[in-house]
Amino acid sequence: MSRPPDPPALAGWRADTPGCERLNHLNNAGAALMPLPVRQSVAEYLALESEIGGYEAAEASDEALRDAYAALARLLGAEPRNLAMQQNSTVAFAQAFAAFDLGPGDQILTSRADYASNQIMYLALARRRGVEIVRAPDASEGGIDPQAVRELMARRRPAILALTWVPTNSGLVQPAETVGEICRDAGVPYILDACQAVGQMPVDVRRLHCDYLAGASRKFLRGPRGVGFLYVSDRALDAGAYPLTVDMHGATWSDPDDFALAPDARRFESWEIAFALVLGTGAAAEYALAVDIEVAHQRSWTLARYARERLAAIDGVRVLDRGPVLCAIATAELGGRPAEAVKLALRARGINTSSPARDDAVIDMDDKGAVSALRVSPHYYNTADEIDAAVTALAEVMETIEPKDRS
Repeated sequence: MSRPPDPPALAGWRADTPGCERLNHLNNAGAALMPLPVRQSVAEYLALESEIGGYEAAEASDEALRDAYAALARLLGAEPRNLAMQQNSTVAFAQAFAAFDLGPGDQILTSRADYASNQIMYLALARRRGVEIVRAPDASEGGIDPQAVRELMARRRPAILALTWVPTNSGLVQPAETVGEICRDAGVPYILDACQAVGQMPVDVRRLHCDYLAGASRKFLRGPRGVGFLYVSDRALDAGAYPLTVDMHGATWSDPDDFALAPDARRFESWEIAFALVLGTGAAAEYALAVDIEVAHQRSWTLARYARERLAAIDGVRVLDRGPVLCAIATAELGGRPAEAVKLALRARGINTSSPARDDAVIDMDDKGAVSALRVSPHYYNTADEIDAAVTALAEVMETIEPKDRS
């Protein structure tokens, strides 16, 4: 492909991202650099807490907090009442699972590429509650096979279908909308992990047909670390869904032996919330909307495609991404060199990447014959020059590190 040009808006994005002046940050799938409005919103709230007190700051910021929920809702095609703020995306995903009374014989239908924390969660439920885990096979081109999902559901209705939209260790984009349509038609509850998706592609919960969607602030959304969110559909709320560990924020203790649920997704929140991070998430959502999520989508995916081509040209590098749709994550195996060591060597040169290992995605990494991988994840504020610089540095670093990893 031709070298991606710099759009006119790039200078403004980078001016809002001071870290770009000293870093080549290609780890947006880990934690993106926050733009100035996000940092300022967090700092201003923390200053207010220090000046007037934590409880008082929350009450004084009630309107701003409502605006933060509204901005995030607009980004997701949802309503504020359907959002619950969480500690992170994994906790949000777990809260969705906690709404189901799973027991022996219940089936969780999922994919081979689901996130490691989610896979461990499924295995823990199998060990402690006797649930059955079924992983749908992949299509020949990669990613979960929708036809296989249909056939598995026809044979036996699962209690839940859980899917990671974008895995942590590759650029694969799972067919989340198609799977959602299948779940809708079959009446199967659908929990979607959108942790790596929100901020780098359009997300519309109405098109996804999901009952629950978990996401993070720190990744492509460019918000602060330590906060995530859960979308809960009206269908789930109307059915009376609530987590096993609902607290006095999500419900009111109405009688000695009874409680009344909050009318909205707040029933999935905890009473103690990091309000500064909620406001930061709202500012990140506002910033993403101002950039235009479709612009972010096209720009970041084009840069990742360019990165794959450049990586593939390095002797000894094997690009691992496969699937009919690939996103703003490019991963590569480095000829047996431990990716962790390469990542640290690049970081010493001011280049940030990531290094997923086998235990981050056991099934997928084993299928690909990789023990570790280097993950490069550009965003819209990155440049082709930064991709070129990273690839050049990678080739030099690989000359200094002996192969050790063996699949």
